[in-house]
Amino acid sequence: MKHMSSREFNHDIGKAKRAAEEGPLLITDRGKPAFVLLKHEEYQRLVGQEPSIVDLLRQDEPEADFDFEPPRLREIVRRETVFD
Repeated sequence: MKHMSSREFNHDIGKAKRAAEEGPLLITDRGKPAFVLLKHEEYQRLVGQEPSIVDLLRQDEPEADFDFEPPRLREIVRRETVFD
């Protein structure tokens, strides 16, 4: 497992993200293991969590590619509201 100090992490987050693309990255604080940076997909696999509906709707590349146009209302019907 690759590792990086918290000082290095704060100085170059991009480097940490690139390292985490290849596998988990151990971040140390004062020489002791403190955090692990990993891809979200790897985290979900580790905790055995299925993606939520929010995760599925938030996808950048959905599995199905289709156009959706809801039907337009032709007229607006106004009704009197009666309060008892």
